[in-house]
Amino acid sequence: MCLAYPGKIKSIKNSTAWVDFNGIEKAINISIVPKVKVGEYVIVHAGFAIEILSAAEGTNCQEIFKSDKNETRLDCENCEIS
Repeated sequence: MCLAYPGKIKSIKNSTAWVDFNGIEKAINISIVPKVKVGEYVIVHAGFAIEILSAAEGTNCQEIFKSDKNETRLDCENCEIS
């Protein structure tokens, strides 16, 4: 099982960004997505931003996780996100 979570970039310094995960802020590594900008949404796995999301995708994903924390199951090709 793998888990990746959407977050919004709040600030960037070098290859580190502070990301808001529905009210919880964490420092993450953005070296995989170096073109990301403040205000954009990213998918984060194991402390690394691995993909940039559109604003619509980012807010939609955060709402799904926020509203159904214990009931939502998302499936992808190679992993299952619970």
